[in-house]
Amino acid sequence: MEQTGHPGGAAPGPYGHPPYQPPPPPQTPPQSHVQPQPQPQQGFGPPPPAFAPGPSPVPFPGPAAPVGPEFLAADRRNAVVVDAEGVSLECNGATIDFPWRDIQTVHYKPGPGGAVLMVAVVLPDGRFYEGVVTARNQGKLQEWLAQLAPVLGFYLAGRGH
Repeated sequence: MEQTGHPGGAAPGPYGHPPYQPPPPPQTPPQSHVQPQPQPQQGFGPPPPAFAPGPSPVPFPGPAAPVGPEFLAADRRNAVVVDAEGVSLECNGATIDFPWRDIQTVHYKPGPGGAVLMVAVVLPDGRFYEGVVTARNQGKLQEWLAQLAPVLGFYLAGRGH
């Protein structure tokens, strides 16, 4: 028989290695050498200490809730959110978030038609992203404009914007 240099004399596969062969199954000892496992006793008893009732666990405190004012303007398809995290613009289900550290400034104005809020987030490199939200009426738009000004002022104060 010719030696191929591969274990078991297997011929090399298409990549120069012998095809994978699983290892043989482990040998099981004869039944006479197997010791029977003790069966747990039937019935009820006290629960193991790990499962016994005890003092209720103290909930782990999560991250502190951001402190600061918030603004939300939304219509059926779009939204503008300003909070301690930054500014979020949503358009037809797609959301883009801008953390405050990435924002140069934020501009806003009423849009055409008298019931549209336009918000632009300007980044330090000059790029800007715009969100547009339609109010139910002109009164709602005026309410949004009045709420948005102090919220933006709070987060942009001291940044020179």
